[in-house]
Amino acid sequence: MRLLKKMIHNDIKKIEGKIYERIAARAIILKGSKILLLYTKRYNDYSFPGGGVDPEEDLITGLKRELSEETGATNVEVLEEYGLIDEYRPSYYDDSDLIHMTSYFYVCKIDEKLGESNLEDYEIANGMSTIWIDINEAIRHNKEVIANKEESMGLSIERETFVLEMIAKELLK
Repeated sequence: MRLLKKMIHNDIKKIEGKIYERIAARAIILKGSKILLLYTKRYNDYSFPGGGVDPEEDLITGLKRELSEETGATNVEVLEEYGLIDEYRPSYYDDSDLIHMTSYFYVCKIDEKLGESNLEDYEIANGMSTIWIDINEAIRHNKEVIANKEESMGLSIERETFVLEMIAKELLK
């Protein structure tokens, strides 16, 4: 899979110490200029559905599970690999200094009608919801949050916005 970008969070001076490895699979689902995203009220941002792949899962199985849990998507079909982001960020785990996150992005197709999502408690507490939104509006919104350096800004917004901009250039007809 092609490397879209290697990202190192500004707070990281050296890549050393105990590093927690996290693998994630994320879905790109387009309907014209609209894209299926998650809006998280806590961070005031738009992000791709998907997330951590469990140790016993392959990327596609993890992607389909995450999509179903977060959006209620059914009949998920992976159309093609899009690319990956290789990222180092500060760790929020007590037993590690850094998180090395590899996010694999896939172009997918799903049934038009979404079922019930099954969000985790922290996702509910963060105010996560599924939304079809014009991709350029999502990009504009996230860039505004970044520019304003909102206090609530999450660590993922720069990755998500970078990939949204690539998709707008490469995949929108």
